[in-house]
Amino acid sequence: MLHQERRKHEEEVQEKIEYCDGKVEKVLSDGRRILTFRDGTKKEISADKRMTTISFSNGDVKKIMPDQRIYYADAQTTHTAYPDGLEVLQFPNNQIEKHYPDGTQEIVFPDHTVKCLYSDGLKETFFPDGTVVKVESKSYNGDKIVVFSDGQREIHTAQFRRREYPDGTVKTVFCNGRQETKYSTGQVQIKDEKGNLILDRK
Repeated sequence: MLHQERRKHEEEVQEKIEYCDGKVEKVLSDGRRILTFRDGTKKEISADKRMTTISFSNGDVKKIMPDQRIYYADAQTTHTAYPDGLEVLQFPNNQIEKHYPDGTQEIVFPDHTVKCLYSDGLKETFFPDGTVVKVESKSYNGDKIVVFSDGQREIHTAQFRRREYPDGTVKTVFCNGRQETKYSTGQVQIKDEKGNLILDRK
């Protein structure tokens, strides 16, 4: 009972201001301020002015913390903006997105895969097993390079797909279906689009 009375006292309105644009501001006895906008949105500012809670008319809630982190209750997402321009978003599934001032984005997925999107259009993805996928921007050439943890490399271009092995063997499949394999021994095999061997030079 005593707690309820104290809470009621804390919520007593000391001052009420009505603005010509329809906004209403209430100053509570505990120092909090509550602004109610014409569309039903409510903005509550803590007594120390360090925390702001915005309750939107659609039910979404946005909290701006003392350290300037922003928490979206409906999406359970935290958005932190740093003075140097870095913005970090944390999602409920533990996905983290970093947006850098130069336009670079870094996404860390729950499985620890990291995807980097650069302002020039280059995309790099780092998988937990050590595989790295690099995709050039379409305006450049759109080539895709995959580097596997075992040292193999795969290159995808508009003209061909090439696999390079650690022992020096290179297998290329051209867009017309022709296949060419160059072995580390110097042997070269060429097959037509149907898989028929047309050259075997040792």
